[in-house]
This record gives sequence, C-alpha cells and structure tokens, in this order.
Amino acid sequence: MFSYRHGFHAGNHADVLKHLVLVLLLEQLGSKEKGYAFVDTHAGAGSYSLSSTFAQKTAEFQTGIGRLWDRKRLPAALERYLAQVRTLNADGELRFYPGSPQIALQMTRPQDRLHFFELHSTESEILRAFFPKGDKRIAVRAEDGFAGLKSLLPPPSRRGLVRVDPSYEDKEDYRRVAATLRDALKRFATGIYMIWYPMVRRGESQHMAGDLRQLAPGDWLHISLKVAAPPDDGLGLFGSGVFVFNPPWNLETALRPAVPVLAEALGQGPGACELQFRQT
Repeated sequence: MFSYRHGFHAGNHADVLKHLVLVLLLEQLGSKEKGYAFVDTHAGAGSYSLSSTFAQKTAEFQTGIGRLWDRKRLPAALERYLAQVRTLNADGELRFYPGSPQIALQMTRPQDRLHFFELHSTESEILRAFFPKGDKRIAVRAEDGFAGLKSLLPPPSRRGLVRVDPSYEDKEDYRRVAATLRDALKRFATGIYMIWYPMVRRGESQHMAGDLRQLAPGDWLHISLKVAAPPDDGLGLFGSGVFVFNPPWNLETALRPAVPVLAEALGQGPGACELQFRQT
C-alpha cells in the first residue's frame, strides 16, 4: 500500500523474527566462495532512527529489539543477529535499527549482487540515497517487487535468496505472494525463498502457511511466533511467521534454541512459538 511506512514498526517483534532468519540465511550463503544474488521485493527505507517521529509514535521497538538489547547469554543465533544490529549502534546505545537492506549491505561481499524493490515513492528515494554511490553490486528499483522479481530469476550465479515481505495492508498481498512464489519456483526451483506474513484475525493470514506448504516442491521450514492472545476486537498484530523454501540444512538447528527464547522475551501476554521442519 502507498500509505505504509515501516518506520512506525521498526524493531518490533516481527522485525526481530524476520531479521533473525535473514541473518542466518545470509551467513549460510556467504559461507561458500561463489557469489549469490539477494532480492528484496519490499525493501523499505534501509535503516531507521528509533528517535524519529515515526518510531516514537508507536514505540514498538521497545517490545521488540528493546527487550533483547541488554540480555546476556542468548542462543548463538540471536547473538549473531544482535551483532548486526550493534553494527549501527557501536556506542552501545540502541538508537538505530537496520532494515533488511542495511543487514544485506553489512553481510554481503564484492562478488554478491543485491536487488531492492520499493514501490513507495518516498521510501524508494530514501533507499536510493542510502547506498554508497558507485556500488555496482546494488540495484534499487522504484517498482512493484511482485512483478519485477520475474526478470531476475534465475540469477546468473544460480545461487540466491529472495525475501518477500509486503505490508499485507491490502488483502490482495496474500494472493500475490502465493502467485509470485508459484511462478518463481518454476523459474528458479533451487533458490532460497523467505516469506514473512503477519498473524492477524483475517482468514488469509490464518491459511498462509498451509497455502505455502502446498507450493513447496521439496524442503521447507516454518517458524511462527505469537507474542499475545488474538485481540478481542479483531484488530492488531499479535504475532508473525516466516516460511522458507529450500532452507539450508543447518537452519533448523540454529533456530530451535532461539525461537523459544524469543517467545519468552517478547511475550506481551499468553504467547507461544512453533517450529516446523520437513526434509524430503
């Protein structure tokens, strides 16, 4: 939606979950010398000041990254995620939160390629200005990422991660995610695909993981994190999930001790976490 600005939600519980998974996936891809492509279909503005008007209006980061910032002896996967956030906060004070473009910029190498789509006119301008000028690894497109993804698959390296993370303010996003993944898997069946979805009281949300499983030709991983009971008025985000097609073999091992810690740390009431894994 053209009205959506992620700055209101930067660093919330959903960001923590999705960026934890993103860091682990980028680590795995970077463990081999051959370059890879990272495609972000809904990139946002790059990084976010937690003192901005947007962030302070909702202060969602306080019940997200804020609850992990000073914790000690966390599972290794969470420590590696926090290390990426700390890169922007070298003095130890939590002032900035990295979006997926910032995390990718920190973790990728000269041989890797980064492709960012952002349709919101203001956000896309901010994103263009965010990256160093002259970095030929990076392409920013002020386009619809659902449609634009087709032109990038398969990547020349035949190695890649596609991150699909729309706002879902428009219920059509649920349908478009499924259609986009169906097409993408035909074009690049061996790629890694990471899809985030919200937990809200909407039928499309409740069926999302099941719909994606129907598309999975092989391995998949589903992680969901509920931080509160569904609201009685039917409004608001009470959790979220990440579905990964073709997950690296060690992703489940890394996440298994981390997700319950997230549920305990980020819970705002009765909470639960779920980790599902299938290997074929």
